[in-house]
Amino acid sequence: MMELLIQTAGSLVAILALTALAWWMSLGSMPLLHDEDAVRSAAGEVEDGFVPVTCVCDAEGYAALARDGAGRIMVIRRHGNRFAGRVLGPRAKAELTFGRFGFRLVVDPGEARFGDVALAIPDAQAWAEAINRVNEPQDA
Repeated sequence: MMELLIQTAGSLVAILALTALAWWMSLGSMPLLHDEDAVRSAAGEVEDGFVPVTCVCDAEGYAALARDGAGRIMVIRRHGNRFAGRVLGPRAKAELTFGRFGFRLVVDPGEARFGDVALAIPDAQAWAEAINRVNEPQDA
């Protein structure tokens, strides 16, 4: 009985030591898109050469929108402990819904595998209009 107690106590100490080490090394932390610098960094990782001039972050930090100098719009969301994003094309759609933080913008990038992205952002109406204009033909 005493052996089992010592073995259990030793296992508990080892688990606590590994947990403390992981916390100290910030392993398993969930990154958030909390400011424009984080969005710029994530956008650069998603598509090389995409340089945002305008960014907006979701209130919870899980997603963001970025617009580059050419007017392209990228939607970015957390995927595990990394970020995934798509430059929106002609199949993209946006609509407003009412949620916990007020109006939420729901972006459908037009790719079933990527899925919809919901964002609680300021000026959601303007972003929805800009995303829905991506569908319009451009004048030459």
